Amino acid sequence: MNEFTLQPFGKIDSDALEEDYFSEIEITGKTISLDINFAKTNTNLQTLSIIKDFIEKIQHYNAQNLNFIQEDFHNLDDLTVKDYVTFHTEDLGDEFLEKLGIDPAALDKEQQFLKQIYLKRVGIYPDGKYDTTYFAVFDYTVNPELTNELLVVKTDPLGKIDHISIES
Repeated sequence: MNEFTLQPFGKIDSDALEEDYFSEIEITGKTISLDINFAKTNTNLQTLSIIKDFIEKIQHYNAQNLNFIQEDFHNLDDLTVKDYVTFHTEDLGDEFLEKLGIDPAALDKEQQFLKQIYLKRVGIYPDGKYDTTYFAVFDYTVNPELTNELLVVKTDPLGKIDHISIES
């Protein structure tokens, strides 16, 4: 039995892993869901240490990701963020924007929308569960009660961004 304390999950036995671990943490004043998803029933202490380090840096990675989202909005080579913003600011209509507190006639409604995007969930996949090629996913939204569309940033164990996608 190799126990490892992994906050906020508590003690984890690296030789008898559960398939999934769920918890919540607070980041920038918001409660976010945090989950770890294992494909295997065991792992080594080094992997758990990598997960621990990653969790401790989530706030830093979140800030990095939000900056990336802002910058990627203007990227003409990858329209993912632009498509996400356009869908919400144009396709969903004025009533949607008003519910977010954005004036539909505002010239900067896209920037106002971008400023409302926040982190909802972080999922960690340390051993490729679901055939993932990335280590973690950061799910961003503006309001889960108004839209199920997420802007998802996928990273490696050091928080380096692999890619971004729109998912629901």
